[in-house]
Amino acid sequence: MNRRLTLALPSKGRLREPSWSLLEASGVSPQEPGERVLQSHCRNADIDLLFVRADDVPEYVQDGVVDCGITGLDLIHERECDVEVLLRLGFGSCSLQAAVPMEDDATRIEDLDGRRIATSHPNIAAKMLADRGVKAEIVRVAGSVEISPRLGLADAIIDLVSTGSTLRTNGLRSVGVLFESEAVLVGRAGSVDHEARRILTMVLGSVVNARANRYLLCNVSKDRLKEVTALLPTSGSPTVMDLATPGVVAVHALVPAADIWRLLPKLEACGASSILTLPVERMVP
Repeated sequence: MNRRLTLALPSKGRLREPSWSLLEASGVSPQEPGERVLQSHCRNADIDLLFVRADDVPEYVQDGVVDCGITGLDLIHERECDVEVLLRLGFGSCSLQAAVPMEDDATRIEDLDGRRIATSHPNIAAKMLADRGVKAEIVRVAGSVEISPRLGLADAIIDLVSTGSTLRTNGLRSVGVLFESEAVLVGRAGSVDHEARRILTMVLGSVVNARANRYLLCNVSKDRLKEVTALLPTSGSPTVMDLATPGVVAVHALVPAADIWRLLPKLEACGASSILTLPVERMVP
């Protein structure tokens, strides 16, 4: 009998819904918990779910309370926990940035030397500033970091930024990025892998990989086939099949989703027709 895997998920915040969506897309079929339910299970997999704050996931995994967990890369480094990053999940992307009031004359992170800086990530901030040779007084703030300069608590801030709209709303501008973060699946460092953990990583990874790619199909005359295949940003050779129409072939390829915008007009210019792009459900390398 296989041992059940325990997986910690964020109970609220910006990582909760994407984490839940990833599990559902992977076919794990988690049982929907009530608002106050702290534990649940998956209907068709030997996985027990524990709902906790994303901030606490690194320590739960490190201490062996759970086998794996989903949290932010920034939280792992801030808590300085000894965990293994098993998989980058492709959502929750943000960056830890230094920002100053609009009227401030600072233009670089190095210009913050000798300043007072408010942040809810004091450990990362101190390390990253030290790496740049910047000596500053770190003021730890639990929430609403952006208001700190207006209250006179600090000259600048270091905070997580997704779009930058919150900075602008509070009259701040970025002077540089200190750390890039995203959601990750983590496991206990040094633990002996068991089958359930390996399968979870593989299944979630197949969905993450699929989301980053599109399945491309198009028709092209054989005399322009080399032009079309030369454009395809694919790691392997595309599939080329003869069609009933003489001299025309169908080209099938897996391409990065981010390249579709630039790729389609180029394919059309090379004579490709009946161009289709389809989402990919699973992709196992």
